[in-house]
Amino acid sequence: MRTCLQLIVFFFFVFLQVRKDHVAPIYVINLLISDVIQLCCMLIWEINQDKSRESVRYIYRSGLMTSICFMVCVSLERYLVIAHPLWYRFKRTIKISVVVSVVAWLFPHVILLSLFLPNLFLLVPIEVIISVFATFLIIPFPLFIFFLVGTLRALSASVSVPSEEKRRIVGILVLVLLIYTLLFLPWIIFALLMNMNILDPTLNVLSDTFLKLSPLADLILYVFFRKESIGKLCTAVNWCRVGEWDDITSQVVNT
Repeated sequence: MRTCLQLIVFFFFVFLQVRKDHVAPIYVINLLISDVIQLCCMLIWEINQDKSRESVRYIYRSGLMTSICFMVCVSLERYLVIAHPLWYRFKRTIKISVVVSVVAWLFPHVILLSLFLPNLFLLVPIEVIISVFATFLIIPFPLFIFFLVGTLRALSASVSVPSEEKRRIVGILVLVLLIYTLLFLPWIIFALLMNMNILDPTLNVLSDTFLKLSPLADLILYVFFRKESIGKLCTAVNWCRVGEWDDITSQVVNT
């Protein structure tokens, strides 16, 4: 419980830092809020595992699905910056961002209510529920790949975006795809195996654990949205390379 409280406080300070720097778009801030909701649900589970378990589970699932929606929004926004910079510059408004954010928050509830409300009158098979969740989780995967490939193809033709910004955008897209592959793909595989009547308790535990780690993995995205953090990282990498080159040169001279 203490660990969850520390994580929630840490997320809160990250949120204040993001707002202070004004470098993160609205989708990243909403992603941060959905991650905090998931952490709060985990904290409630640790405090009380009996009362209000179903309601907390519903809130956790909606927060998880909302975070996926905003991960797609973040990748789409970064893709548009490179592939369609003029369209993005003139069409991106606060109003559109707010509308997209509202849809992203409401869409998971539409899916969840359509699944769980029928349970009040007719029992929905668990296979159907798992299939719906697996479908929801697998749809963003090809989108992330498309955004990354499309961005890499448009990099050579883009002249309006600075090279440092290009590296940062590509890094964000690669990171989103990597997080989704490592943390969400195992649960998709587990769902597919379960629908084939292949039960693997170990994969069940691991996939569920990876899903709960997704809010922590999103912290890396917030770091990537800070320009000075990327600059320090690149400086450190370049300094290490220069240091290694100097060592090699000195060894060659001494020999």
